[in-house]
Amino acid sequence: MPTIVSGTVPASDLALNHSLEQLPELQFEIERIVTSGDDALMPMLWVRGSQREDIEQTLEADPSVDNVELLGDFEDEWLFRMEWVDHVDLIVQMLTNSEATILDAVGHGTAWKLRVLYPRRSLFSKTHDFCAEHNLAFEVSSIRELDEDPAGRYGLTSAQYEILAEASDRGYFEVPREVDLAELADALGITHQAASERLRRATDALVEDVLFVDFD
Repeated sequence: MPTIVSGTVPASDLALNHSLEQLPELQFEIERIVTSGDDALMPMLWVRGSQREDIEQTLEADPSVDNVELLGDFEDEWLFRMEWVDHVDLIVQMLTNSEATILDAVGHGTAWKLRVLYPRRSLFSKTHDFCAEHNLAFEVSSIRELDEDPAGRYGLTSAQYEILAEASDRGYFEVPREVDLAELADALGITHQAASERLRRATDALVEDVLFVDFD
């Protein structure tokens, strides 16, 4: 079944380690990442934590990236597109041989935090074996199996998405609540226990996503 794996990779094992060393206050957050040939990646990413001139100069000198292009300037954060041309083996393996989707990737200080969706848990074994063979560190913090296909980037199942949408539409999150959990369960045609479990798991998935970038 689909499985979401969260973990930490040393910055030295991925691209942009030079930039993180030169400007320790930097934070990179991947917006989108695609493969660009067998040995390169082309991500769009947000950069925060320093001045634009310092960021551009540091990226220009970073040997792991090429063709850096500023797409948007939003005063205290910037959207860049670039090619990752070095230290990309792990990410390429995830995207290709393991058929994974990288839901989140945040780089700060000496580490990258990754949240990766694998179509089947067995495919994560390929990443695990690849790290062992190539002396790469991927310290797993959580593995969450989904009992059905995910409904979106936040790792919600279709049933979890449905109950959140229904709860929001019917005023379950209003103060005071316009419906209680029993009424919500009746509307969905499920038991009170099933409704409680789905809502709790859905909320947990969303909280995990919101707090993902907090390295502290």
